[in-house]
Amino acid sequence: MPGSVYLVPNLLGVVAPTNVLPARTIEIARSLETWVVESPKPARAFLKSLDPPRPIATLDIKPLPEAADAATLRALLAPALSGQDLGMLSDGGCPGVADPGARLVAAAHAAGLRVVPLVGPSSLLLALMASGMNGQNFAFHGYLPVPAAARASALRRLEDESRALHRAQLFIETPYRNTAMIEAIAATLRPQTQVCVAVDLTLAGETVVRRSAAQWRREDPVRFARRPAMFVLEADA
Repeated sequence: MPGSVYLVPNLLGVVAPTNVLPARTIEIARSLETWVVESPKPARAFLKSLDPPRPIATLDIKPLPEAADAATLRALLAPALSGQDLGMLSDGGCPGVADPGARLVAAAHAAGLRVVPLVGPSSLLLALMASGMNGQNFAFHGYLPVPAAARASALRRLEDESRALHRAQLFIETPYRNTAMIEAIAATLRPQTQVCVAVDLTLAGETVVRRSAAQWRREDPVRFARRPAMFVLEADA
């Protein structure tokens, strides 16, 4: 019998696993000996935090290449095809959701393997839940452009789409550019457009702030600097 491919959510920062992950997720992760991961170093740190029953050095941990071809994906799935259970782990949050892993999961389905998603933190869903914005119609857009003019254009496009489609718009930014993003939000969007900034989700410093663009103009964005953040935008119809 082939093994199963378990999609194991990683922590979003330094926090006790039992504060965030259900017992079943921890139990299954501790039992797995074979892994495909986004990056081996953070994967080992996460697995060590679970107090595994065997030394980390004895685990089979392989990185997932950014541009893996079909042959590479099948080779990574070989342990599951031969009967071993396999874990998939990204650097933070849920594998395959705003993180690498989707192509490996697609290859697992194509190979007839059982795919099992485990419960754990997703910064996208946590931010959407906490924003009070439209959870019935939303889209995630990844990172917006870095150049100021292109970023402002992208923000206006998301605002127009939100108004036309009654849709919440989610996006992310590199922590050291959070200040510039909030300043762009304040300067670019219509005064009444709502924006929620959710930082350090599931961590001790968790902060969720929802303001109109006009109100963001009076906020000090520096307090959000260098903190992992999700942004949720919603424009009035």
